[in-house]
Amino acid sequence: MDQTRLLAPGALDGLTDQARAIFKVMMNTGLRLIEIASSTPEGVCLDDPKEGGLSYVQVLPNGRELKSRRAKRRVPLLGVSLDAMRGFPEGFSNYRQNSATLSATLNKYLRENDLKETEDHVVYSLRHRFEDRMLKANMDERIRRDLMGHSLKREKYGKGADLEDIVKVMLPYVIE
Repeated sequence: MDQTRLLAPGALDGLTDQARAIFKVMMNTGLRLIEIASSTPEGVCLDDPKEGGLSYVQVLPNGRELKSRRAKRRVPLLGVSLDAMRGFPEGFSNYRQNSATLSATLNKYLRENDLKETEDHVVYSLRHRFEDRMLKANMDERIRRDLMGHSLKREKYGKGADLEDIVKVMLPYVIE
């Protein structure tokens, strides 16, 4: 999806504040809608001093089953995603138990406001575009899989890359 159109002044004004923020969080994180919508204050870490002041979302079960054991992870918040999350440090109460409605709402809004590049584009195209940007950045496959919550298809050794290292690689591709 074309982020310049999506972030043009007024383009997302017809969405509720929470739906608009969730949409923007997805842009630079690639998180699944349900992972963003079900976030709680425990999983929203803004300016964490233990992480050198970095901000991130920690994907936790929060009373639901995660898609896979690899889905539990920390994903940095940068650019428009960080700005959007700062507005909702407690999470998204309107959608916490209702992410299916969120997906339908966002897809309908994109369609009715001519914000889709093609008929095939849906809100989850943001997740796919995030992975494309990581590939363009030549980001290590382990880091990409860790951020997306995908399996490694091999044994997982070590804790993976530090948030600071991930941010350094991501910065040139962040949507502001």
